[in-house]
Amino acid sequence: MKRLFFVMNPYAGMKKANKALSQILEVFSRAGFEVVVHMTAEQGDAHKVVAQRAKDMDLVVCCGGDGTFNETVAGLKESGVQLPLGYIPAGSTNDFAASLGLPSDPVTAAKVIVEGTPKAYDLGVINGRYFSYVASFGAFTRASYATPQNIKNALGHSAYLLSGIQELSQLRPIPVKMELDGESIEGEYLFGAISNTTSIGGVLSIDPKQVDLSDGLFEVILLRMPKDLQEIAECIQAVQKGYYDCEMIRFRKARKVTVFAPGDMDWTVDGEKEPGKAVMEIENLQKAYELINL
Repeated sequence: MKRLFFVMNPYAGMKKANKALSQILEVFSRAGFEVVVHMTAEQGDAHKVVAQRAKDMDLVVCCGGDGTFNETVAGLKESGVQLPLGYIPAGSTNDFAASLGLPSDPVTAAKVIVEGTPKAYDLGVINGRYFSYVASFGAFTRASYATPQNIKNALGHSAYLLSGIQELSQLRPIPVKMELDGESIEGEYLFGAISNTTSIGGVLSIDPKQVDLSDGLFEVILLRMPKDLQEIAECIQAVQKGYYDCEMIRFRKARKVTVFAPGDMDWTVDGEKEPGKAVMEIENLQKAYELINL
């Protein structure tokens, strides 16, 4: 009998997946899997346990938010075992799941895993740490990891927006220099993202025609610090229209990115905090893992 390692964050999102747990496990059992369940107890738990247990499994399934998915992928890579991965999105925003077109209903997502096929996707690595969909800095990025879990559970995606609004008074331009596949960009920016997704924080949406999750390239967005209210309005309008190559915003594609910035500038990697360094090396690992989808 095939063995399935089911890793679940019971505190993710609105805890919707908890109510459907028995139905999820039934889907896997009916598909012929012996299911081994692990409930995460703390940050980093999914990474550690997947790295240890993957070698004894035929399939790994993650149920949780973007952070839990990040840890699961990192643990799978660390294990050295090439296994397909299933994902049941159960977080507050589920940015990456939205890019993949995965169902928001947990039971339906489980059915996709047993009926779908593995597809190869890119994986990012920033100073040795893996990320599945985004590494970002500047305005609003702190909200994803600084918002308490109970607030996220109570308000869902609104918690990120409220926390982001609270940061407005603290906005400061950040001096940044970037090397993108040989091109040099330098300036003072309010926000920056190196991503492989169509949605960032549930606020920024990139045209799906611009994003290929397995082409070996990141989408890079840099938002310049507005000089006045008119530029803020122009920026908001551009973001709402999904137009990311204008006076206020720089949009590029790159396989490898080197960022020179203040060493005390923290980053957000797949919704979790990453301490900053004066030089951040970011690389796209093309088709580095396989995730089951229809």
